[in-house]
Amino acid sequence: MLKFLAYLFATVATIAMFFIATLPLSVEVQLFLGLFLLLAMQFTKAIPGTLGRVIFLSLGGIIVGRYVYWRVTQTVPPIENLADFVPGVLLLAAELFCILMFFLSALIVSDRYQRPRKVLTRDEDAPSVDVFIPSYNEDPGLVACTIAAAKNMDYPADKFRVFLLDDGATDQKLNAYDPAAAREARDRAETLKRICDELGATYLARERNEHAKAGNLNYGLSRSEGDLVVVFDADHAPAREFLRETVAYFSDPKLFLVQTPHFFLNPDPVERNLRTFNFMPSENDMFYGMIQKGLDKWDATFFCGSGAVLRRSALNEVGGFSGVSITEDCETALELHSRGWKSAYVDRPMIAGLQPDTIASFIGQRSRWCRGMLQILLLKNPLFKPGLNFMQRVAYVSSALFWLFPFPRLVFLLAPLLFILFSMKIYIASPQEFLAYTLTYILAVVTIQSGLYGKLRWPWISELYEYIQSIFLFPAIISVLLNPRSPKFNVTTKGETLEKEQLSVLAWPYVVVFVLMLATTGVLFWRLENDPGQTALLSVVGIWHVFNLIVTGAALGAILERKEVRTAPRIRVQRKGILKLGEDTVPVTLVEANTNGVLMHFDKVPHSGNMLGERGLLKVLPAQKQGRNTSTSTDMGDFGPEEGISVNIASQRASSTGLLVGAGYIDTVAKCAQASSDLVFADLSIPRALHNRKLTGASPVGGMLRLVRWSVHYGVRIPVIAMFSLLGSGARRKPARVENDLPETFMTPAE
Repeated sequence: MLKFLAYLFATVATIAMFFIATLPLSVEVQLFLGLFLLLAMQFTKAIPGTLGRVIFLSLGGIIVGRYVYWRVTQTVPPIENLADFVPGVLLLAAELFCILMFFLSALIVSDRYQRPRKVLTRDEDAPSVDVFIPSYNEDPGLVACTIAAAKNMDYPADKFRVFLLDDGATDQKLNAYDPAAAREARDRAETLKRICDELGATYLARERNEHAKAGNLNYGLSRSEGDLVVVFDADHAPAREFLRETVAYFSDPKLFLVQTPHFFLNPDPVERNLRTFNFMPSENDMFYGMIQKGLDKWDATFFCGSGAVLRRSALNEVGGFSGVSITEDCETALELHSRGWKSAYVDRPMIAGLQPDTIASFIGQRSRWCRGMLQILLLKNPLFKPGLNFMQRVAYVSSALFWLFPFPRLVFLLAPLLFILFSMKIYIASPQEFLAYTLTYILAVVTIQSGLYGKLRWPWISELYEYIQSIFLFPAIISVLLNPRSPKFNVTTKGETLEKEQLSVLAWPYVVVFVLMLATTGVLFWRLENDPGQTALLSVVGIWHVFNLIVTGAALGAILERKEVRTAPRIRVQRKGILKLGEDTVPVTLVEANTNGVLMHFDKVPHSGNMLGERGLLKVLPAQKQGRNTSTSTDMGDFGPEEGISVNIASQRASSTGLLVGAGYIDTVAKCAQASSDLVFADLSIPRALHNRKLTGASPVGGMLRLVRWSVHYGVRIPVIAMFSLLGSGARRKPARVENDLPETFMTPAE
């Protein structure tokens, strides 16, 4: 009944908004109406459920509608003055695009679906599953960890197989004209084949590198026969529960996809460089925490490339994974949705992945997503795709159009400069009108964003991320528009390290833009002092410009790459173990781990003297045997190398409760991967809990103060660093490794 009332109210409110938006009102009445509606929004924001969200959005829609009508009818420069009219229309188009995208997003998430949990409990009901791990140039140690975690999943052993699909050692690469490249491919193939043999996975490599990831996955389909297909990227390791928490949904015979959220153990470069990873929601939280739930409501959840289960018969119906665009995941989902197949989104993080480590890798990844989604829009336009329902069309078009954000973002950045530097009047409005229409509109948008995404995206963070991407995504968009079939698939580099703090290799454009913005600010203050006839309008435009200056200044903090010597992030664990050092055998508590080693807590020192450099054997007790009885004779007895993993003591430090000892793995790649799959990836409950603590709201004022602080700090520091830096040489990077790759100290932040 409440859902019906919500839809009825939405219909009536939409009709009313068109009427109210066109009412002729004085500036004073408009200001009063805007403030009244903003106040009402604060009250309705607290109403739970779909009806409350619809009322809340409708009130905000009236303010936005009033602004759009006023903006279109009264603020565009006269056409007789082309110098002002053309940029004025471009600015208006940018605003209207943003408003369109805002309402499409609000429509999608206005009614979200939290899918009930389903767990496979009867092994006899388990369908056969093929697990695909496509790989190209990732480090073998990283790939081994994902293979081991996949093999460690809780599922009947005779009903699932793990395939490594190695595109880095195809026949084409093995027989390359370059002898060094061919030798590297052969070495890679031998290494990965050995790892697959030791871990019990099947190694596959095709003849030629055609159609990128889609072609690689389709080759896997041709060499396997499971009912379901699971895809994990080479740096996305699954938890033990993954299959049991996903395959049960396929009791619906029309379901082709179960997508799970991507969960990351390390910060993206913006989070790391600005040091926000431990307290601020991540950029992807809004998409996986809310937008995918909204898409699920409208049966429009799409395949995100990894952490997903797909039905083989559905894939066979469309000829496998689609490869026309470089975003084969979304394109494949579009094809299957258009044929009447259904999808599901399970909001339970069950894979642990890695994000790009540098701004260059981050921009490269986003450029691929951007170009691929625009390819889908141009080559397979969802608006005209037969078989889709109305909301599926809206969802796919919204997802693709989103990636045009660099156009409005750069227009908004440059527009104030046209008036400040050249006195071009591209936005005709008095200060009173700006207050009554523009300011109330901005406050309405901020209020709606806070109400919909408050715990998943802090105020002004979207503006920062979009600006950082826009400078390099803008030319990528132009290239796709000129030739939609030109983009090529590029693999995102992971596991990079930086041996010192330095500016990104992409830093110069951001520094130049900030210096330009700063110089324009000087012109602004000069004109405020010397051009009294324009003081009111300069003040309004100046506020806009100063906001842009703050964003560009804060972005400078993101391009200062922080020192990072670890190739793998550490996570907290709670496991018991036994460590053999020489003649001593002692119980230990494992408190942190990564793919390179562990941090252990000793209740007492096993023997006098320094343990640094000693080699030992670590046995981690199974999770079901955890308890206080680990020091019994049964647990403390002798055990051989096959039961433990060889470690080297890399650090030790006294703590308030005992001794903290860091140990690095020095065993085979396969054994290190098996240890990591058990310690780091098998149970993600602790990382999930720590991540959920970050999902808290922030006020617009607090968010703005944070931006200002970053802008002032880095706006002074980075230009000075840039003056003395020779950019272009890049960071010294090394690939992720498993063996012998511990930092000099391996201590918890608290210690």
